[in-house]
Amino acid sequence: MRVLLVEDDPELSDGIASFLRGQGDTVMQESDGMRADQLLQSESIDFALVDVGLPGLGGYELVRRIRSRQQPIPVMLITARDALDDRIYGLDLGADDYLAKPFQLAELTARMRAVLRRGKYATTKSISFGPLTLDLDGRLAALNGEPLNLTAREWTLLEALAGADGRTVPKEHLQADASGNAVEVYISRLRPRLEHAGLLIRTVRGFGYRLELGPVA
Repeated sequence: MRVLLVEDDPELSDGIASFLRGQGDTVMQESDGMRADQLLQSESIDFALVDVGLPGLGGYELVRRIRSRQQPIPVMLITARDALDDRIYGLDLGADDYLAKPFQLAELTARMRAVLRRGKYATTKSISFGPLTLDLDGRLAALNGEPLNLTAREWTLLEALAGADGRTVPKEHLQADASGNAVEVYISRLRPRLEHAGLLIRTVRGFGYRLELGPVA
């Protein structure tokens, strides 16, 4: 699952992101509301975690914009504001849930699962890109109908690239750790497994990677 985490507390943001990545999710971190709004319009996002008190554009306004565009993205507000009026206001704007700080990460993920089980989001999801099919619920991959065995990290990278539908994905959104070269290692492992079926992972120097259709080997 591709999660957009919009939180301006670096320590909290890194802690949540690390926990979610450990569960196999792809997490994009943003600390500014305006930049987050731009990402929501250009990236494929499956779930948005939004702090209320953000620089640039507040969390409430971000939720209002998501719903005004009728984007079918589940949104959870995370905030230190726990007054009843604040919770009601956020939910009335269109947030699917509201979690007050401090909270346990296990509760956060349980609430996310509960939101996804609700009727309007409870659909089987898959991504197809050329000969590649990803079953997001079962976390199964197939290439030309044949099973493609992937490690958890390979799956996360391929999900992000296929979900971008030919758009370039910034390297920082794919980064596995702080070493700076982990992405290249996994990309180099994936490339030969895809190229024979006509799928190319193209390097966009200085920015990131994108998945393209090429000639079948």
